[in-house]
Amino acid sequence: MFNIIAGLYRPDGGEIWFDGTRIDGLPPYEIVHLGLTKTWQIPHELRNLTVLENLVLAAKNNSGERLLNLFFRPGQVKRDERQWRARAREVLKLTQLDGLANEHARTLSGGQKKLLELSRALMSDPTLVLLDEPVAGVNPALAGSLMDLIEKLRQNGRTFFLIEHDMNVVMNRCDWVIVMHQGRRIAEGRPETVKADPAVIESYLGG
Repeated sequence: MFNIIAGLYRPDGGEIWFDGTRIDGLPPYEIVHLGLTKTWQIPHELRNLTVLENLVLAAKNNSGERLLNLFFRPGQVKRDERQWRARAREVLKLTQLDGLANEHARTLSGGQKKLLELSRALMSDPTLVLLDEPVAGVNPALAGSLMDLIEKLRQNGRTFFLIEHDMNVVMNRCDWVIVMHQGRRIAEGRPETVKADPAVIESYLGG
């Protein structure tokens, strides 16, 4: 579902709207420019680039991405590079990866790669972030820090839509829950309501 929303797959039917704009059929980069981005359940870091370089490549409207600018507007490209590097350092400080800025992404732990995924998403200044199992495979201490960071960002105006199988995270962090089982929606509502639904208890919480 997230891959359909993010433009990686085409839906078989229906329409997808985001902030007043129909987005099904748009390429992923256009959807990102509209303010919607996603992370991956299994991190997709650029292994042989540094943590800082991973973030700079995720910036929107970077003039260095256009080949002709390298020849005809080198000054602008250099200014943009400095600007995005500074922004990347701010994001890394926020996600507590600033001490690893110059390390190659392949050297990070699984939990740190999850933080890198979120950091790259924030570089596009999104209004909505799709989080695909953000705490899967992450040790409890780092998972708690990651969710605290997401809560802080949420309080500052960003919206997060997450898929997660950790019931503790779902019930204690989410305002609204949609429960799916075998491809069908079986319940929807506030966490306390969903938790008491017999179908949810049977399917997820253990009858």
